[in-house]
Amino acid sequence: MYRKFTADHIFNGYEILTGLKVLITDIAGGIMDIVDIKDAGDNIEAFDGLLTPGFINAHCHLELSHLKGVIPQQTGLVEFVQQVIKCRTNFNELKLDAMISAEAEMQKTGIVAVGDICNTTDSIQIKKTSKLLWRNFIEVSGFTENTAQQRLDAGKMVHEQFETNYPGQNSLSPHAPYSVSKKLFQILNNETADRIITIHNQECEAENDLYRTKSGSFLSLYNNLGIDAAGFEPTQKTSFQSWLPYFTKRQIVISVHNTFTNEADITFFKNREQNDINQLFFCVCINANRYIEQQNPPIDLLRKNNCSIVIGTDSYASNQGLNILEEMKSIQRETHNAIPLPELLQWATINGAKALQVDDIAGSFKKGKQPGVVLVDKLTNLQFTPASSASRII
Repeated sequence: MYRKFTADHIFNGYEILTGLKVLITDIAGGIMDIVDIKDAGDNIEAFDGLLTPGFINAHCHLELSHLKGVIPQQTGLVEFVQQVIKCRTNFNELKLDAMISAEAEMQKTGIVAVGDICNTTDSIQIKKTSKLLWRNFIEVSGFTENTAQQRLDAGKMVHEQFETNYPGQNSLSPHAPYSVSKKLFQILNNETADRIITIHNQECEAENDLYRTKSGSFLSLYNNLGIDAAGFEPTQKTSFQSWLPYFTKRQIVISVHNTFTNEADITFFKNREQNDINQLFFCVCINANRYIEQQNPPIDLLRKNNCSIVIGTDSYASNQGLNILEEMKSIQRETHNAIPLPELLQWATINGAKALQVDDIAGSFKKGKQPGVVLVDKLTNLQFTPASSASRII
């Protein structure tokens, strides 16, 4: 049994195909072929719009879904972090239902795989029965040197629970440069050899201030949280140039946000030994950046330097929705339509699949994959419009 789909345009994960084509799948959605419409036979399902492989959400916090609308916008990152710490346990009775709603929204709007940040085991129950693919990043943090092993052990306990219930798709990851000590970075390097890791990077300029001169608003954060930062020594470099060298064991690294990443940071990465890490992906979460800091990620800079870009939504705590199409629409709007649609769609499909190492299943309409089929409607001149929406066909 086969299903056959055609539309005004078909994006295969790399390019928008020319001519009127038909996508052929098996009944479960496995890709069989893409052929000219004259060779496709009967029973073709026709749609207005563009067909694309399912979207990859490279950065999400499902377990913060109960904080939707709780934290005010434009507080700045340091205040936002304090609000998350303060509020995350205030609505525990709503957490499961909120995560169920978040998972349903992602599936409905065309997401097929998610890189999810986990501090607890709260999301395991949902993920065991979810139709989405999950890459779970067990977050480890601890800014004081003498607690490094203790914090790692706590993260490993959460990791073990994920491995028991959702095996093979889980890895430890550092939270952020402002929350991980030198010793903890060093032991995480050994623990994550040949694995995928993710890290929140340069989400605000205060992070660079901390590493350059041990100044800025993170010092107030440490004081408010009772964290002893006396042992921290500034590197006189940006945070990016300070944390990246800790990882030397062929990790795939997803650097998230990068709002204050600069040209020197990109040059620093390019000049490093290429065998230190396997690959570096830059994840942009534009709606969250605008929610927290009213800032855009440096997309022009990343494109100019041919960086590998992927897209995330962050969490309901910092976003109105978990919708990759809405992220792409915001990118398109803030860059004044400068990015060709195929390039933008690559970030949301094949690039994300490669970053999460699910490109054997998702990311493109290659024969044998089962990437999902998504319809994006209401395009004009191969650009999204405010009215464009995405929906799952398979």
